[in-house]
Amino acid sequence: MSNPRAAFCERFGLDLPVIQAPMIGPKPALAPAVSAAGGLGSIACAALTPDGVRAEVERLRALTDRPYALNFFAHARAAPDPEREAGWKRRLAAYYAEFGLDPDSVAPGPERAPFDAAMAELVTALRPPVVSFHFGLPEEGLLARVREAGCRILGCATTVAEARWLAERGVDAVIAQGVEAGGHRGLFLSDDIGRQVGTMALVPQVVDAVDLPVIAAGGIADARGAAAAFALGAAAVQVGTAYLLCEEAGLSAAHRAALAESGDSDTALTTVFTGRPARGILNRAMRELGPISPDAPAFPRAAAALQPLRAAAEAQGSGAFTPLWSGQAAALARPCTAAELTRTLASGAERLR
Repeated sequence: MSNPRAAFCERFGLDLPVIQAPMIGPKPALAPAVSAAGGLGSIACAALTPDGVRAEVERLRALTDRPYALNFFAHARAAPDPEREAGWKRRLAAYYAEFGLDPDSVAPGPERAPFDAAMAELVTALRPPVVSFHFGLPEEGLLARVREAGCRILGCATTVAEARWLAERGVDAVIAQGVEAGGHRGLFLSDDIGRQVGTMALVPQVVDAVDLPVIAAGGIADARGAAAAFALGAAAVQVGTAYLLCEEAGLSAAHRAALAESGDSDTALTTVFTGRPARGILNRAMRELGPISPDAPAFPRAAAALQPLRAAAEAQGSGAFTPLWSGQAAALARPCTAAELTRTLASGAERLR
C-alpha cells in the first residue's frame, strides 16, 4: 500500500509532511525556520505589497534553500458601503469615548488585497515552489500564470463541494480546513458558517472525493492530532495555532498570554474584526459586538474602525480589541522552537501510528 505522506513529500520536495499555516502577524523568522527543519514554511502575502513579498522571500532565501509557500487571498473585492461603514462607527462610538479617541480621525484600515496581475507578475519573477490560495482561486488567466511559473498550487476547502471545485480547476493538493481552525474560514461556495464541517469528519470525505493529496488543517496542535489526520488518509498536516507559541513567531505579549490561558471552549467564529468569519479567542470586542455582527462592514472594511481601539487597548497591555486568532486546540500547544515543533509533529505521529 502506498504511503501518501512519502509521496507528498517527494512531490513537494519536503522531508516532513508538515505545513506551517500562513498567518498575518507572526514575524518573518517563522517561515524559514519551518522550511529549514524540513517542513513547508508559508508567507502570508494578502497584507503585503509586491515589494513587501519580495523582501520576505529574499529574507527567507538568505536563511534556507528549502521549499516554501506564498499564500494569497482570492476573494472578490467588496464595493464601498459608506452608509454601513458610518453605522459601524456609530456602533463603536461609546468605545471611542471611553479611550478618548476621535471617531472622525479613523484612517483607512489594513488592506487585504486579492491576488491580482501585479502579484502574478511577482510570482512569475520569483517562481516560488508552492503558491496557496484562501477563499477559492483567482480567475483562470491569473491562475495559468502561476502554473506557467512552475509553482505547485494548493487550494483551501471547507466542504467536500469546495474540494471538488478546486480539483476540477487543477490544484495540486487540497487543504481540508475543519471548523476547529483558527483565523479566517476559507469558505467560498457558501457563507453559511452553521454548516461548516469538523476536521476529522471532513478529511476522510475529501480523501474519498478527490484524487489528490489532502492536507488536514484545524485543531491539530500535537503529534496525536497529526497521527489521527494521517490515519484518515491525509498526506500532510497544516498547523497554525501551535506555531504561534514558537519563539520565532514573535507574538505580542497579550496574544501569547491569551493562548496560554485558552481552553477548549474559549474560541468562537466572529466577523467583528474583518467582516468575514474567523476563529479567535473570545475577548471584549467579540462578546460585546458579536461574535457575529450584522453591523460589521464587508471584508476587510470592518477592520479600519477597530484599529484605533486596538492600538489604544494594546498600549495599556490589553487584547480587548485585538483579533486573537486561535484554533480550538490552543491548550495542546507548548512553547518551543519552530524546528522542534515541526519535527515532533512528524516523528511523534509516526510513532503513534
